[in-house]
Amino acid sequence: MRVTQSMLSSNMLRNLSSSYSKMGVLQEQINTGKKISRPSQDPVIAMKGIGYRSDLNRVEQFERNLGEVNNWLDSSDDGLDKVGQALHRVRDLIIDANNDTKTAEDRDKIAKEIDQIKLQIRDLGNTKVGDKFIFSGTKTLSPMYDPNGTAPLYDANGFLDTNYPGVNENVNIEINAGVEITVNTNGIGIFNEIDDMMVQLQSALEDEKNTGVKGNYDALLGLADENIDTVLTARSEIGARQNRVEMMENRLSSQNLIVTKQMSDNEDVEYEEAITNLITQESIHRAGLAIGSRIIQPSLVDFLR
Repeated sequence: MRVTQSMLSSNMLRNLSSSYSKMGVLQEQINTGKKISRPSQDPVIAMKGIGYRSDLNRVEQFERNLGEVNNWLDSSDDGLDKVGQALHRVRDLIIDANNDTKTAEDRDKIAKEIDQIKLQIRDLGNTKVGDKFIFSGTKTLSPMYDPNGTAPLYDANGFLDTNYPGVNENVNIEINAGVEITVNTNGIGIFNEIDDMMVQLQSALEDEKNTGVKGNYDALLGLADENIDTVLTARSEIGARQNRVEMMENRLSSQNLIVTKQMSDNEDVEYEEAITNLITQESIHRAGLAIGSRIIQPSLVDFLR
């Protein structure tokens, strides 16, 4: 086959163009730090990158969910802690009221303090996280206690009706694929029992004031101890869930690191390798230019000069 000057020139130009293209790719890798800048350069890397990003987004969403879980659990534990402190004070007042040396004026002061503690406990029952009431079951937009509440949502005492749908149900948040955790505490039963005890105590103090007949403070003391134990049990359950959340946080943190490393290995360029390849390609390109200048034969114009 006869090799013409035009064939040599065409091959040289094609090879030079290919060399420029390779240097451009290597330069872009060094500038961006990525192996590819568009999917067409390497569809396999692009598809793997999409998968890794989906995994990373999912892990980050679960980590955000855990933040919400911690808000609920911490707020529930803090609210019940304050309730427990109030109940201990109520217990002390019951013991104090059971003292036969107390005057009517003393008992009146005890009754007033009991009334304020009752209101405080009711307020704690309406604890919120953001705009959600955490002790109201799935009825998170309704306060657990509302003196002006209307039926059928509220009973005659102003508390959410335990028979109303959602009041006794759990609020669950997903913390991993297919894994949910209950973040709320069923507070209706706890606060109803406490409020009933407080009403009985107020009634006993009022009757003693009006009739002089001493109330059954021993029974009320037993009720106070039962309610304190109930609150402690609820707090222990919250603590167990907090421990589980902490373990899940560690697991998600490890998953985040693993997926990030996989994505980096898949997409990020090795700078040392890329710079070496660019220098090598530049040397090849210069050699191609030098050889091309010898391949192109002098034209008639060159002789006329």
